Amino acid sequence: MPAAEESYGVNKVVDHICQLPPHLLTEACQHILTYLQGQTGGVDSAEISDRFRRAGVQLEHEDLQNMVRFLLLTFRSAGKSGLSGDDLVSRLEEAGNKWPKASLQVVHTLWSERGALVHAQQEVQALLSIGQLVDMQWKLGVAVSSDTCRSLNSPYVSLLLKIVQPPGQICHRSFEMTVPQFQNFHKQLKEMAAVMETV
Repeated sequence: MPAAEESYGVNKVVDHICQLPPHLLTEACQHILTYLQGQTGGVDSAEISDRFRRAGVQLEHEDLQNMVRFLLLTFRSAGKSGLSGDDLVSRLEEAGNKWPKASLQVVHTLWSERGALVHAQQEVQALLSIGQLVDMQWKLGVAVSSDTCRSLNSPYVSLLLKIVQPPGQICHRSFEMTVPQFQNFHKQLKEMAAVMETV
């Protein structure tokens, strides 16, 4: 995309953000910051859109998605850089967009309150840079031939895992287990879930 088109796109997104009443901008930013703090699994754009609609703000789906992406990238970048609220507002102003004072005040207040938590969460994610399991499918089958089953026609469980690697790329892993191995695997997953609930 040429720089002029990209600049126009960013300006359009910023215009949409700046037209939001401060209370709606606050709600949208809170959704995003809650996600970046690791407290939710994602940003629910449909919920944000519904809230906007009830407040009388009509945005096209693509415009809303672009706005959420822009705010996500802005806060994620500020978290990685360890910016203060003042630094973040200065960077937004330096970008050449005409931000109203009310919008900048919302960003400054929320980032001053939550920026350190976002930064800490990103440091933890960097240290733990492991994939995140997003889907697991399994099916029961009957072995016709196998190295691990003692007899043919033995039941087995086939697992397909969908994992998001740290850079955001999705990969698939598949493997097979005997039924007793799968039962043990299931038991271990339940034990891990119980331990994680106590943390």
